Amino acid sequence: METAEMKLDGNAIGGLLREIFRMEMTTAQATCGGCQAVNPIGRVDVYMKAPGTVVRCPDCEHILMRIVHGSGRYWLDLTGMRSLEFVEA
Repeated sequence: METAEMKLDGNAIGGLLREIFRMEMTTAQATCGGCQAVNPIGRVDVYMKAPGTVVRCPDCEHILMRIVHGSGRYWLDLTGMRSLEFVEA
């Protein structure tokens, strides 16, 4: 069951993504594989109380990304995104 307390915006994973990509990622543009909407990562819906982190499209709720971190490793599932565009600093 979804509650407002469980849903965060994409800024909640800014630090996690910076650990992985070593650059600011909240301004990266994610294209949804479901509805083709383009949103900055800072605007997506984030659920952190799952087994790992689940990132959903704010327009259609399609799962864009799953991130699991444990034992010094990261697992990223980006199959829900058509593309992820970011600019190197």
